[in-house]
Amino acid sequence: MKLAKTSEALIKRKKGLTKSELQLYSLCAIPVLLVFVFNYIPLFGILIAFKDYRYNLGIFGSKWVGIENFTFFFTSSDFYRITWNTLSMNFVFIVFGTICSVLVATLLFHLRSRNATKVFQTILITPHFLSWVVVAYMAFAFLNPTYGFLNAILGIFGIPAVDWYSEPGAWPYILTFFNIWKHVGMDSVLYYACLMGIDTGLFEAADIDGANSVHKFWKIIVPELTSLLVLQTILKIGGIFRADFGLFYQLPRNIGVLYSTTDVIDTYVFRAMREIGDMSMSSAIGLLQSIVGFILVLTTNFVTNKISPQNALF
Repeated sequence: MKLAKTSEALIKRKKGLTKSELQLYSLCAIPVLLVFVFNYIPLFGILIAFKDYRYNLGIFGSKWVGIENFTFFFTSSDFYRITWNTLSMNFVFIVFGTICSVLVATLLFHLRSRNATKVFQTILITPHFLSWVVVAYMAFAFLNPTYGFLNAILGIFGIPAVDWYSEPGAWPYILTFFNIWKHVGMDSVLYYACLMGIDTGLFEAADIDGANSVHKFWKIIVPELTSLLVLQTILKIGGIFRADFGLFYQLPRNIGVLYSTTDVIDTYVFRAMREIGDMSMSSAIGLLQSIVGFILVLTTNFVTNKISPQNALF
């Protein structure tokens, strides 16, 4: 009898969607349409990367040159410099950004007052919503060679003023500081939410065993955050061949003297489009970034699967 009712229900279900299901699908319609329009239809523009694109001829009328645009980029004198800057700076951002985010989340977690936690979180998250243009002007107020706040402090101690915008060696540290300052608050929210889900009994048991804060951090907090840390690292490694354009373009103010340490792939592409108008090479580099990022995600996830399958992305 039960089997008969079940089969009848399945037959009725196959006849069509229920009203609630139609409502859910209708809610998905607009996001799916937007993804299709803005993410899939523009894919045919990849053809530009393999053509000598001319505005008057259009995409299909321009001459096909194959991988010539890629070859030009790989053999250019700037390739090693901008690639090294992009990879090294992103690696530093991932390592130090993750460490600072975990530490901030841990400190917030140990605050006894939840109202104080909300206040500190609001203060820390606010820089994330500031434009890099605004941050660049704030940085200029600190680093201005003549009236900068930092040089004023150095003058108090009898140290000569430094022209920070002509010192390429200082900018990896400056960029790292401002990148962490801007993003640490938002990144720490994820880790803080994960910490809130930890069973308080673990900390109580650790207190009974005489564990101090350091022991609790390494034996309880870090293991609980491992899955999220691995997931975040995989996603960030996927974008390691890309750079935050606003950070590397606005903060150093596009000063040529600083190109040796601040010029990355994205700023190089922008100048190629603005100064040379070479749309083909810019498209080729953008496609290369996407392919490398995709390969890095798959590779990192594969390695994670071999070491710790339960922490892999897929």
